[in-house]
Amino acid sequence: MKVDYHIHLEEGPYSSNWLKRTFDAIKNIRDSQYKAHTREWMVEASELLGKRIESGPYTMEWLDLYLMQAKRLGLREVGIVDHLYRFKEYKSYYEKHIYIENDHLGTIQKKWLDQVSVESIDPFIQLIENAKQKWKNEGIELRLGMEADYFLNGEEELTNILHEKQYDYIIGSVHFIYGWGFDNPETQHLFMQYDLLELYRDFFHIVENAVSSRIFDYIAHLDNLKVFGNRPDEEKLIPYYHQIAKKLLDTNTATEVNAGLYYRYPVKEMCPSPAFLKVLADHHVCMTISSDAHFPDDLGNYALEQLGMLQSLGVKQITTFKQRKKIKQKIEIGDILNTY
Repeated sequence: MKVDYHIHLEEGPYSSNWLKRTFDAIKNIRDSQYKAHTREWMVEASELLGKRIESGPYTMEWLDLYLMQAKRLGLREVGIVDHLYRFKEYKSYYEKHIYIENDHLGTIQKKWLDQVSVESIDPFIQLIENAKQKWKNEGIELRLGMEADYFLNGEEELTNILHEKQYDYIIGSVHFIYGWGFDNPETQHLFMQYDLLELYRDFFHIVENAVSSRIFDYIAHLDNLKVFGNRPDEEKLIPYYHQIAKKLLDTNTATEVNAGLYYRYPVKEMCPSPAFLKVLADHHVCMTISSDAHFPDDLGNYALEQLGMLQSLGVKQITTFKQRKKIKQKIEIGDILNTY
């Protein structure tokens, strides 16, 4: 069954690149009555872009583009989340745990947080809940999720935050180590300051604690520390892979095959790596699949390849979610050529 359980409606900060990417998404999804690249076509597309900017991401019109893409691809279930840091209500949680001192790194990260923490949570939740029946009428189950960053010593506050609202599932993720947002291109030079094996050891320690917390229904992109291609000899990481897999199994926590790094970042590899994925499959860890899309035309990216990867490793089921419960779904696509 084709699903996508890690989709965002927007990602900041706003920039000329964001503007172009949003324009392209509208153009790629919406059919136009005008011939492409004519003045009329451009006027129509520009009006749609202007409306998108003015109205923001939490509108039915923007969400409808995701529905159109899901129908085109034949997806059966779609889970939409947003990053917890997007919401002003929870900005203080990040201010406690990320590095925002008055130096180069702190200035970059404080600026980033100020730029991305701009929305309110209720319009997001109301939009997804209001759209569920509409999607169901089109043959697709829509689920509401939240992606929350895990920080050591932040479990109690995060638990209280996530209990404020009702979600179908909660994704745990690690984007920060030592308070440093390691996937920010502006800070990637900091990888050169660390012994990579020690860095990965500390990273997987955080991931393991996130799993042990039992706060999350699944943990996202387990090895996203490799985002810019900085990774030691992977053979030395295999013991950590087994530790994480055992912890996921012991706590009945799922994970995902996430395509985001494959098509959006320099490493050009899905999460987890093929070696890590095999370890997870050997341990019979529950897994789902995701595009990690931030625009509607990326929804469902590489779903068939991901199902093929799992099937080739003997995985017969994927996991979906509803009202914080895991549901097993059989992979029914037959043998698929693994093109990844």
